[in-house]
Amino acid sequence: MSDTDAQVPLPDLNAADAPPVDDLAYNEDENASRIAADLEAVFDVPVQVSAVLGRSKMDVGELLKLGPGTVLELDRRVGEAIDIYVNNRLVARGEVVLVEDKLGVTMTEIIKAERS
Repeated sequence: MSDTDAQVPLPDLNAADAPPVDDLAYNEDENASRIAADLEAVFDVPVQVSAVLGRSKMDVGELLKLGPGTVLELDRRVGEAIDIYVNNRLVARGEVVLVEDKLGVTMTEIIKAERS
């Protein structure tokens, strides 16, 4: 321990006005339960979730020539994060995963939108 470590003031957890540790944990659980109860009204609201692997532009003539086995080049590289949209709004980025015999998406980054 250096001399500068001893100069950092630490809170007195034994002070009379310090909240008990058990109360802090209880309040967090109570707040989480209250938030979940407040959100319960929207649990059944349907939303559209889309995972976009990439995009490509082409003329209608090229589109009509596509058939089974055609490889379509996208604007993303292998291993690059995919975009996850909820109701056409970008909310996260993630990776494609394989779960048993189905494809899925795991979120690796949440996008915080600016409120207008």
